[in-house]
Amino acid sequence: MEKNFDTMVADFKDYIKRIKQYNDALGIIFWDLRTGAPKKGASDRAEVIGMLSTEMFRLATSDEMAKYIDYFTMSEQNEKLDNIMKVLVNESKREYDKFKKIPEAKYKEYVILTSEAETIWEEAKNTNNFALFSPYLERIVNFNIEFIDIWGYKDNKYNTLLDYYEPGMTVDKLDKIFGELRAKIVPLVASIKASEFQPDDSIFTKDFDVKKQEEFSIYILEKMGYDFEAGRLDESEHPFTIGITPGDVRITTHYYPNLFSSALFSSIHEGGHALYEQNISNNLNGTTLCTGTSMGIHESQSRFWENLVGRSYSFWKCYYQELLSIFPEQFEGIAVEEFYKAINKVEASLIRVEADELTYNLHVMIRYEIEKALINQQIKVADLPEIWNKKMEEYLGVVPPNDAKGVLQDVHWSGGSFGYFPSYTLGNIYSAQFCNAIRKEMPDFDEMIGRGEMLKIKEWLSEKIHKYGKLLTPAEILMDVTGEEINPEYLVEYLESKYKAIYNLK
Repeated sequence: MEKNFDTMVADFKDYIKRIKQYNDALGIIFWDLRTGAPKKGASDRAEVIGMLSTEMFRLATSDEMAKYIDYFTMSEQNEKLDNIMKVLVNESKREYDKFKKIPEAKYKEYVILTSEAETIWEEAKNTNNFALFSPYLERIVNFNIEFIDIWGYKDNKYNTLLDYYEPGMTVDKLDKIFGELRAKIVPLVASIKASEFQPDDSIFTKDFDVKKQEEFSIYILEKMGYDFEAGRLDESEHPFTIGITPGDVRITTHYYPNLFSSALFSSIHEGGHALYEQNISNNLNGTTLCTGTSMGIHESQSRFWENLVGRSYSFWKCYYQELLSIFPEQFEGIAVEEFYKAINKVEASLIRVEADELTYNLHVMIRYEIEKALINQQIKVADLPEIWNKKMEEYLGVVPPNDAKGVLQDVHWSGGSFGYFPSYTLGNIYSAQFCNAIRKEMPDFDEMIGRGEMLKIKEWLSEKIHKYGKLLTPAEILMDVTGEEINPEYLVEYLESKYKAIYNLK
């Protein structure tokens, strides 16, 4: 007997929920792997991850999934679907069309490889041994090139990877956006470097007790609205956020006893990601739409909180006294104005996650250019340390003393996340556009931060962005919230206004 429409809808939702539950389990294993699982168990854990990922792969590419897609894409049935179901069907079809082309055994091999590679990367970074990681990275790059050849591409192979993280984004668009930013940022950085005034950021390199750093990070996260009953803060080699469900969103940071600002701003950054995941509408829970719509929009939330809020004068005018109560000796005699300028010091740095918000985008551009060249087979993995160092010198005027502070500093490539890095700068651009929109509705935005009313800001972001999860595309959210497409001018205006004031530039 043929199933009726309502039964098909219910069965499809159960089927999707099963896929989501596999993903949830993988998320918990991944979190455990990165936050303290025994190293000797890493290989076995990778096998488990491979098995679960393969089961999820089978569900997403099965004949049963094909029947659901065929049924719900027929015009007669499609017209009966509500908006959530329509988007869910379209997203399932997109994933089906993409991964059905990949042989199951090859997919499992790739998942196991990237799981093992992340553990190897961590060891390679800690021992400054690129040669240890290089064979894994070479295989990962080759897998990605092979997948692109299977999926197909338009104009540039890298476009296929870009579209995965930021639907609709292309190399042509990104080259234009990055070119406009670079043309404005580089002269501003040069003017700052030539300025007679240079903030003293040595105040952050004293001895800062790790437990007290954690205490202050938790305090700020709570003020932002991060729900610790639906999350937790741990430590990992590279900070990350993992959204399992809106009721379980975990973040990590990394503490340095002699570098106060690093862990705090990493915590705020990851907290921005977490607020997104914690505030997705409940009616999307249990579906594959219960996550951020793109990595660019996701990064807009983390960068919004980290920079536009966390590095603002208003923020520290509000919370500096609390910081002094935790670290009275370290900041004795330091006025809030001096502290504010110090946390916004512009200086070419080696490490992306510790870079100021002005030069940060240059770090991203370096990675973008390397990834494009790798995927288009214009350079080789073995040559990456040399290429990396040359680009660092060209863009930032610094040369890493070793690979740990150079090509090995980021975790992303070990997990196969090629096409991800541009999301950081796209997130900076989006965040400035969102900030412009929020100021129109809340003209006292800065005063609100100064009064500690950050929950109102979180609520605005949740209502305009977070609650939709993956229900809307990045372009739809941007247009709905700001009334225009991606526009880097707002970020340029923000950076020029802020840093000309700090450095007494005309």
